[in-house]
Amino acid sequence: MAGIVRIDDEVIDTDYFIRTLKLTGQFEGLVEQLVREKLTVHAAKKAGLPVAPEDIQERADQFRRIQGLHRAADMNHYLDSLGVSLDEFEDFVTAGLYHEKMMAQVCSEQAVEQYFKLNSPRFDSVQISHIVLDSEGKAKEMMSALADDPDSFAEMVSEHSVGEARENGGVIGKVLRGSLKPDLEARVFNAAAGDLLGPFRSNDRTLYEIFAVNAKYPATLDEETAVEVRRLLREEWLAARAQEHIIEAVPAR
Repeated sequence: MAGIVRIDDEVIDTDYFIRTLKLTGQFEGLVEQLVREKLTVHAAKKAGLPVAPEDIQERADQFRRIQGLHRAADMNHYLDSLGVSLDEFEDFVTAGLYHEKMMAQVCSEQAVEQYFKLNSPRFDSVQISHIVLDSEGKAKEMMSALADDPDSFAEMVSEHSVGEARENGGVIGKVLRGSLKPDLEARVFNAAAGDLLGPFRSNDRTLYEIFAVNAKYPATLDEETAVEVRRLLREEWLAARAQEHIIEAVPAR
């Protein structure tokens, strides 16, 4: 087993490091990230995406400048301190370039536009606010009061809502489809701006929520939506790539 750091006579080795990552819940996330990166690199190579030597050199020089390593000797000393060879560093840089090129293709402007065109209702959004109350009776009384005076919603939140719902006048903000519980989402997206909905029982069934639909926004391919489309394209593409490989945990020795 390889040592990582020494504190007096105590050596923290790789086994201890990995065990700590597992116990602190960080291990699975790091492994997932590594798998995703490897799947992307494999796909880029299979697709024949080019990574030219000059691209590798440019990226290596960029890395060196960011680290403040201005001479070749400084870079060599830095890699030695990490226990990383020049070949391993080049592999790291090359993998990063493959990853970028593959993702640029998966999430190209054309791909984003096509995905949005085929799935535009998915990107409809609404702006909503809510009031949270601690009994069904109070919630029903509030519904009646708001029906008579809907403009008092923020005031009612401030005076009667419990917990964090009091903040910002109860405004949750803009939400996309898929962000809410299915039963609530169906009613919210079928409601008109200005409608009151509820009361709904909270997930733990101890509280009651009333929702106000403040505004409705039909899907448009703005930058915010484009970011979400690119995320979905990446996730769906990676899920498809994972089906092409056998991915399993290696038993500890």
